[in-house]
Amino acid sequence: MIEFHQKMVMQKGEVVMSDWETVYEKWRSYESLNPALKQELENMEGHQEMLEDAFYTELTFGTGGMRGVLGPGINRMNIYTVRKAVNGLAEYLKIHCVNVYDRGVVVSYDSRYMSKEFAIETAKVLGAHGIKPYVFDTLHPTPLLSFAVRYLGTVAGVMITASHNPPQYNGFKVYNEDGGQITPDEASEIIGYINGTEDELTVPYLTQEEMEEQDLLTWVGQEIDNAYLEQLEGITKLDPEAQNDDKDLQIVFTPLHGTAHDLVLKGLKQLNFHQVNVVAEQTVADPDFSTVESPNPEEHQAFTKAIKQGEQTDADILIGTDPDADRLGIAAKDPSGSYTVLTGNQLGALMLDYILSHSDPALLGNARMLKTIVTSELGRKIADNYGVKTINTLTGFKYIGEKIRKFDATGETFIFGYEESYGYLISDFTRDKDAVQSAVLASEMADYWKKQGKTLFDALQQLYKTHGYYLEDMMSLTLKGKEGSEMIASIMETIRKEPLMEIGGLQVQYVEDYLLSERKVIETGRTEPIELPKENVVKYMLDYESWVCLRPSGTEPKIKCYFGVCEANEEAGISRLADLKAHMEKIIHHV
Repeated sequence: MIEFHQKMVMQKGEVVMSDWETVYEKWRSYESLNPALKQELENMEGHQEMLEDAFYTELTFGTGGMRGVLGPGINRMNIYTVRKAVNGLAEYLKIHCVNVYDRGVVVSYDSRYMSKEFAIETAKVLGAHGIKPYVFDTLHPTPLLSFAVRYLGTVAGVMITASHNPPQYNGFKVYNEDGGQITPDEASEIIGYINGTEDELTVPYLTQEEMEEQDLLTWVGQEIDNAYLEQLEGITKLDPEAQNDDKDLQIVFTPLHGTAHDLVLKGLKQLNFHQVNVVAEQTVADPDFSTVESPNPEEHQAFTKAIKQGEQTDADILIGTDPDADRLGIAAKDPSGSYTVLTGNQLGALMLDYILSHSDPALLGNARMLKTIVTSELGRKIADNYGVKTINTLTGFKYIGEKIRKFDATGETFIFGYEESYGYLISDFTRDKDAVQSAVLASEMADYWKKQGKTLFDALQQLYKTHGYYLEDMMSLTLKGKEGSEMIASIMETIRKEPLMEIGGLQVQYVEDYLLSERKVIETGRTEPIELPKENVVKYMLDYESWVCLRPSGTEPKIKCYFGVCEANEEAGISRLADLKAHMEKIIHHV
C-alpha cells in the first residue's frame, strides 16, 4: 500500500517533521483556535492516519467550489478553510468585477451541519473587504441563490451546501454575476487568489455586530421568494383558463429533510394543485437525514416513505427533492399499480417532449435544447422530431448555465436543459438546475397525461415506441485519499495509452478524448476537433447508437463509467447494458 506521505524524513542526519505534521502543529498550538475544533483535534491525538488525512493536503477548490468532510484541518470543511476561500474570492472580485462594493455578494445555505455558521463566516470575511453581503434569513434552495444573484444584481453568490452527500459533508459553491456556477476559467483565477492567502488561521474578518454597525450586512428573504414565485408562474404551458382550474392530480411530496418544502408547495398552489400530501417526517430540516440512507432522489430508497404514503392515498405521482433542492426525482405508477422511480434521463425526456409539444412551432426553429455528453440520446431524438437543435456540454450544469449566457450574444433561445443526474432547468430566470421549477412542471405534465387516461410511465413507453428503447446506466468506483487519486489517474492514463477497439461485443466507431479536444474515427484514423473545454473524459461511440464514457468525478473521490444503448425493446437493452458494464468492470479493476 502506498503511504500518503512519509511520516518522518531524514535531513542532515536529523529526524524532522513531515509537511503535514508541521501544519498540524501550527493548528494545535494556535491559541485562538475555535474551541470546538480544538476539542476535535485533542480527540484525534494518537490517531496518526486520521491526522494525516486531515492535514496532508488542502481541501480541493474545484471548478465550482469545494466540498469535504467537516472537521479540523486544511483538508476539511471548517471556518478557517471557508474564510480562506472567501478571502481569495473577495480578492478576485475586487480586480475582475465592476462596482463590487456597491453590488455585493449574496449568500445562502441549506439544512446541513454548520451551513448557517459558514454563511455568516462568508459574510464576515466579505465585510472585512468592504464588500456588502446579502445573507438569506433562513435556509433556502440552491436555485434561489442563483435567482437572487440576478435579482439583486450582485457580483457573485455563495451557496453553503454539499447537495446530497452524506451528513458529515458540507460545501462551498460559487456563482458568477450571471447566476451560473463559476466557469473553469473563473475558478482557475479564484484558486490563484485562494492560494495566495498564506495562513488560513489569520484571515481578517469583521464581527456580525461590526458589519451591522457599518450597515454592511443585509438580511434577505421574502422579497426574493415572492419575485421567484412570480417568475415560476410563467413556466406553465397551460392557457389561463386551464391554469385556474382545480387539478385533481394526487401528489405525494418529500423534501428529504431539505429546503424545498415551502416553495414547491407555493408553486403548486399557484397552478391550483391542492391534492398534495407531504411526507411529514421528512419536512424536518434534519442535518442527519435520519429517515433515509442517503438524501438523494437518484437512489430509490429515498422514496421508501413516499411510496408508502402514495399507496395509502392512491397518489398519481411521488415527488422528491434533494436537500438543497436542485435535483428532482419522480415516481409514477406502472401497469401493475406499483410505483416506479424514473431515471433522470427518462424524466428529462418526458419534460422535453411535453414542453416542445406545447410550444408554438413557429418559435422552435431558433430554440436550443442543452444536455451533457453523458445524458441520453433520446433527448436529441425528441428535439430532432420538433426541429429543435441539440447542443452537448461537458458534464456538470455549470456548462449548461455558461452556454445559456452565450445565447444572449448569439440570439439563440434556450428552451430546456437537463443532465442524467436528476438536474433540469425549464426557464432561465435561474441559471442552475432547479428542482422547484421541475417539480411544478412535472406535476403539470402528469396532470396533462392523466387527462389523456395515461400515467407518466405510459407516456414514457409511448416515447420509446416512437423513438427507440433507450437505456442508460452508470457504475462508479470510490477511491479515497492520495492513493485513490493516483489509481484514478492510472486508470485514465491506461485507457488513453491502450485505447479499446471493442466493448461488450460492439465495435468502437470513434473515440472522443476531451482532454485532447479530439475525436478519432477508428475506421479511417481521421481526427477532428471537439469544440468544448478540456476535461479528463474519454467517450467511446459504438455500433447501434451505444456508447461508454469514463470520467473521474469533479466533486467526489470516484471514477465513473456511463453507458447508453438503444434497442428494440427493454429486454434487449438490459442485456446490452449488462455486456458493456461487465466488460468495463474487468478493465477498470484490472488496471
